Amino acid sequence: MKKRMRSKLDRMAEQLEQRQNPDGSWTFCFENSPMTDAFMIILLCSLGRREDQWVDKLVERLFCLQTREGTWKLFKDEEEGNLSSTIEAYVALRMSGIKENDERITRAKRFIQDNGGVGKAHSLTRFMLAILGGMKWKKVLPVPIEFVLIPPSSPVGFWDFSSYARAHMAPILLLKSRGYAHGPQGIAGELKAMNREGEERIPDGERHFLNKISGALGSMGGLSSSLKERAEQFTRDYMLERIEPDGTYMKYFSSSFFMIYALLSVGYRQDDPLIQKCVEGLKAMILKTERGYHQQNSPSSIWDTALLSYALQSAGRSAADKSIERSIRFLQKHQQFRYGDWGMESPVAPGGWGFTAGNTMHPDVDDTSAALRALTSAAAAGRPDMRDSWQRGVDFMVGMQNSDGGWPAFEPNKTNELLTLFPINGAEAAAIDPSTPDLTGRALEFLGNYAGLKRNRRGIKKGISWLKKAQEIDGSWYGRWGVCYIYGTWAAVTGMRAVGVPGDDRHLALAKQWLEKIQRRDGGWGESCLSDQVKHYIPLYKATISQTAWALDALISLEEGPTPAIDTGMQTLLELLEEKDDYPTGAGLPGNLYIHYHSYQWIWPLVTISRYLTKYG
Repeated sequence: MKKRMRSKLDRMAEQLEQRQNPDGSWTFCFENSPMTDAFMIILLCSLGRREDQWVDKLVERLFCLQTREGTWKLFKDEEEGNLSSTIEAYVALRMSGIKENDERITRAKRFIQDNGGVGKAHSLTRFMLAILGGMKWKKVLPVPIEFVLIPPSSPVGFWDFSSYARAHMAPILLLKSRGYAHGPQGIAGELKAMNREGEERIPDGERHFLNKISGALGSMGGLSSSLKERAEQFTRDYMLERIEPDGTYMKYFSSSFFMIYALLSVGYRQDDPLIQKCVEGLKAMILKTERGYHQQNSPSSIWDTALLSYALQSAGRSAADKSIERSIRFLQKHQQFRYGDWGMESPVAPGGWGFTAGNTMHPDVDDTSAALRALTSAAAAGRPDMRDSWQRGVDFMVGMQNSDGGWPAFEPNKTNELLTLFPINGAEAAAIDPSTPDLTGRALEFLGNYAGLKRNRRGIKKGISWLKKAQEIDGSWYGRWGVCYIYGTWAAVTGMRAVGVPGDDRHLALAKQWLEKIQRRDGGWGESCLSDQVKHYIPLYKATISQTAWALDALISLEEGPTPAIDTGMQTLLELLEEKDDYPTGAGLPGNLYIHYHSYQWIWPLVTISRYLTKYG
């Protein structure tokens, strides 16, 4: 089997080198839900660009993804279909010109009506419907725009949001304030007819949150026209100050989508150069897949390049290898040295990396640690420029640690739990940026294996302590940015092992038992995206490449020699590599956005097979 492993590593490495771009990067699709495809169709059509070549290409993809029942799903084993995705696709197809009596449309409409109508959709979908005039803004968001002016001394305010949430709430609050509606009359009427949602009692938690806002605004003198005007100007400036060189807003499709309509709501013309450039920037994010052209929410160029370079180095490529050297130069070029929002409350100097090459002001912990893994060998070789880049990245990453000991995604200490009561779906996941087991584990794994920091260091001790407290009763950990308990457990186990936690530690022993217990009879591991919604492990109908690799990497870190579970799993992993993985194993928003990283079927097998061969000979 070891001979077969080495042969597979060599073939995969050669194939990756052939796929590398001239600038040193790799391009793999960041495939998310049908939402972005649908929203792009809606955007282009509402801007009078129905004849744009991308409309028909994206329409073709939506039909390719439709089920026989007429629905759209976030993942294959989602029961029946996803209501929000089906609403989004329905609206997009109708706006593209597909007739209401088309059988594909009538089946979708029947599903929507049978499942409560458009009023039961996810908040992001409802915001889109309000833009088109299909729902009332006061119904979808009962928060006044003056919320953005509440001072930091108040119990809750705009700056308590995570940076990702702020990026979206600024344009949405402006749209709500302006009462903006910009949809074809026929579509707006259709949507209103499909909204059966009546008056509902506001949940106690949301009412408590809204009362907090009212109290804070009351201490500012209450609502007034001047305060509203200031708030609208603030949200407009907030967006404009965060436009990237390609014209997009923070390099996310979703935030850019809402920004365009927000600017239209305050008087920008459709042909304004700022809006034109943003649309072109979004088009540049469309990528061809086997199932048609897909509008990525954000290209994964930094993430993929960093992890592929790291994986190839794990498989034996040195920093002097041409493909590695090119990738390192690419990563170094995109290190961020300007202050972003994270600098408002953190004394740490810039030096992180973002998710994509077009992101110049929004670094995050996970992409930074991924880039640093790739740069480590070059920095260690004594190259001063690389050493400086590496050290600045490490300092940035260490400085992002939350006060509770764990690591967040984008900003430290955005943990105000009052915001989890914000009246939108998924506020507990999207509104704040708390420590998570996956990010904390991956941070520790880098700091232990590549920066030489061990468990006697104060920050590392705090990280370990936080992870142990976050462990589930069954021995697993929840992974926020991957699917899901396998992902979180892999990150936590490998992270603690890297900083010197012994393998027989009771927390790690319990995790090992859990991983072996959920191993499939075929030797692999597979977990459903449903786990992310019900908050406990749900097995998948098959093993996946990345989840099998994660589970094996965790077990290898715990075992001094191969075990039956490991060897059976490795056999299965090699077999899985003969097929293409098409199940999403990345996560964005629980119940609303899951990600199929096309790069993962390369990255994690390379890392895991290499670890097996390095440790067991």
